[in-house]
Amino acid sequence: MESKPIMQAIQSEKKRLLSLDVFRGITVAAMILVNNPGDWSHIYAPLEHSDWNGCTPTDLIFPFFLFIVGVSIVYALDNKLSDLKNHNTFILSISKRAAILFGLGLLMFLQPYFDFAHFRIPGVLQRIAIVYFVCALLFLKVKQEKLFTIFIIILIAYWLMMILIPVPDFGEANLGKETNLGAWLDRFLLTENHLWINSKTWDPEGILGTLPSIASGLFGILMGKIFKSKQKTEENKVVWLFVYGFIAFLFGLAWDLFFPINKSLWTSSYVLYAGGLASISLALLYWIIDVKGFSRFTKPFVIYGVNAITVYFVSGVVARSMNILKVNLDGQVVSWKDYLYLQFYAPNFSPENASVAWAISFVLIWFLILWVMYKKGIVIKV
Repeated sequence: MESKPIMQAIQSEKKRLLSLDVFRGITVAAMILVNNPGDWSHIYAPLEHSDWNGCTPTDLIFPFFLFIVGVSIVYALDNKLSDLKNHNTFILSISKRAAILFGLGLLMFLQPYFDFAHFRIPGVLQRIAIVYFVCALLFLKVKQEKLFTIFIIILIAYWLMMILIPVPDFGEANLGKETNLGAWLDRFLLTENHLWINSKTWDPEGILGTLPSIASGLFGILMGKIFKSKQKTEENKVVWLFVYGFIAFLFGLAWDLFFPINKSLWTSSYVLYAGGLASISLALLYWIIDVKGFSRFTKPFVIYGVNAITVYFVSGVVARSMNILKVNLDGQVVSWKDYLYLQFYAPNFSPENASVAWAISFVLIWFLILWVMYKKGIVIKV
């Protein structure tokens, strides 16, 4: 894997878009933070996902990352659009990278037992792989002016499917957890053996919900085109990113009135709401870091962003292993994670503070590992 990955190809630009690196680093660090509380029963509300409808800060992390994937695709492929004779080579590279991402996602759930009869097929890395693959192909092969049309068609088509198509075995269309069209499709195609372990009846990264998540990537591409525009000044780019982001945010709130903002369903209103906030956030970071040159605080996030996929995957494997490996504590068999948590965190903090202290420690430990890799110039390209 020596070729420069799409997610990091931005670094080859003559003028590096530091704000995007920082945004990626913040997002992946936040992913690790919310995925690793000390005690799932004691979590501060902003660090939890919404139970169903609604949106917490945690619910914004995944769509922010897909937005970043879209922006990064523009930086990686924009100069290659006119190189038609090498498009097949680019497509092969895109396909290989998507396959690796998808495979890593499967591996996270397969290890350490490799029970192929009972493992989750959908997942975060799997969805990133599909979104990256589809969005990169669309950007490479579809006329640029049609991308916005495709974006709108996806949002409207998904909305109509979810509110109009009757659900087999349940009757009329609905948006319930276990009775919506997406949940039925997951059970029908994947069976309960390959769905989210916490439900076994539906999956937050399910099959049908991947369609609108592609729109989240396309939103990033549309905003990435603004960044790459040679006709706009830096100030104009900030303004347009903010304006388009705010418009999307408002449309998302309006659509929420009859198609609720919902991360698990990845509703069309959620795409616009989260995409709008992602665009506004990147505009702010771009203004502060790249335009005004205030970058002293950026290094920790750049360190996280350089090996974003790697740290997400490895930290997930380590966390899963710590929950599986057992040790004796006062006559009780507990996981290594629970042993460390009960010994060093739970006795010294309130339940919620102990839980978040564990999560912060996990993020900081990985930062130290990434810092050593960064100093040694080690970048594991996925």
